Amino acid sequence: MKIVVTELNWPNGIELLQSKGWEVVYDPDLWKNRDRLREELVSADAVIVRNQTMVDAELLGWNHRLKVIGRLGVGLDNIDLQAAAEKNIQVIFGKNANATSVAEYVISGIFAFSRLLIEATESVRSGDWNRKKFSGTEISGKTLGLIGVGEIGHRVAVRAKSLGLKVVGYDPFVAPYDFPVMETGIELVGYEQVIAESDFISLHVPLTPQTRNLMNIDIFRKMKKTSIVINSARGGVVNETDLELALKSGIIAGAVLDVLDQEPPPAGHPLLQRENCIITPHIAGLTEESQIRTAELVSAEVANELEGRISLCRVNVKR
Repeated sequence: MKIVVTELNWPNGIELLQSKGWEVVYDPDLWKNRDRLREELVSADAVIVRNQTMVDAELLGWNHRLKVIGRLGVGLDNIDLQAAAEKNIQVIFGKNANATSVAEYVISGIFAFSRLLIEATESVRSGDWNRKKFSGTEISGKTLGLIGVGEIGHRVAVRAKSLGLKVVGYDPFVAPYDFPVMETGIELVGYEQVIAESDFISLHVPLTPQTRNLMNIDIFRKMKKTSIVINSARGGVVNETDLELALKSGIIAGAVLDVLDQEPPPAGHPLLQRENCIITPHIAGLTEESQIRTAELVSAEVANELEGRISLCRVNVKR
């Protein structure tokens, strides 16, 4: 077997595949060179990617022996699932392996705007001692709104409720008696109510034609002026031009973005100039612990598929 890994992976995942005596081609920058990528993939049985490799119909047409695509994460918008299904190529993803890390990122984003520890430290280092300026606000008693109440949204809610936040959520695919509602206490409400009532809004939806530009200027105008938007889902869900206007005009108070429409952003991107916008380089799920889990899970499940066992992490697509 030959497995090609086109993006950053942790050593334990590579070692697991190599322990089977298989050929493993690992180059974290391979996704950048389409010609070299083609050379390696022509003879591959499996390819393992993150979110930068565009696994489109063209790529899938290079190889007639490819059996499995492994995704080191959960987002699938860079993979043509329909084209893969038509060629009977199984897609495996890192099911829930980084969910805890993303949930903790969201909570850290909430605290980043509530208790300005970094800014206060910089102020003290400059010779100031301004206790009034950095008094901050409590998050207890505030409302967190979840757009998407799946696995990650549920884990965010567990942590938020333990900190005293009220949690409301909108998700058309969650029923009234599902676990997040009955056992975690997320209050399912309409989309407009989440937008209007929440002090913090955290996005947990895939990027689809329906969710692109889901957060736009019309929605921002319906939010509290003190509200914070946190996007650890996918770039494109937030209309960045509208967000910049909302932040600049004081329509909303701030934003935490781990994902952008273009990654990395072009020089001079307007949001980079906004002090009330925190931007991180797509790291919400990228902790040491989560990547050890993700590398092991995806490698093991790709191996299962190559050895004729059905993976529990298959993405099922109707042909």
